[in-house]
Amino acid sequence: MPESLRLFFAIPVPSAQARNIQDWRRQLPCAGNWVHEHDLHLTLAFLGQQATTRLAELRAAADQTKRQRAFELRLDRLDIWNDGLLHLAPSRPPMALLQLQQTLAEQLQRCGFTLEQRTYRPHLTLARHASVPTSPAAFSFAWHVDQFALFSSNSAMIGPRYQQIGTWPLA
Repeated sequence: MPESLRLFFAIPVPSAQARNIQDWRRQLPCAGNWVHEHDLHLTLAFLGQQATTRLAELRAAADQTKRQRAFELRLDRLDIWNDGLLHLAPSRPPMALLQLQQTLAEQLQRCGFTLEQRTYRPHLTLARHASVPTSPAAFSFAWHVDQFALFSSNSAMIGPRYQQIGTWPLA
């Protein structure tokens, strides 16, 4: 195992829903560096490069968080940020999602991890360096979120690829 990994906690997209999103986005009239179907996720906490010796602390923080309740997530808004990040987002983030993210962040900070200080904006990245799509087909993607996961980010020629290191069920 390497000495350090680029890590983040996220909500994985179930494979059936990832296929639905992939099928829909193939019809988007825009260019960009598309995120691979198997890598679709909604980030909860980005940790950056971390020593592998700290994995036990990360697992302990997640163990303290898994008591949060499961919820329905609906991604029904397509948006692009100024840096060309094309993404799906909930028009109304579920309170349980916001509570999960906040509780996880608090647990990680208690363990001494430094997190980004910007306001949490839940989103699922579709593409980087994208252009603004015109007239996208109607959409709404929803699923029951009953777990979250720790991922490592690995560089690849086609862009980053993600590997699940562990998963935690929600109550």
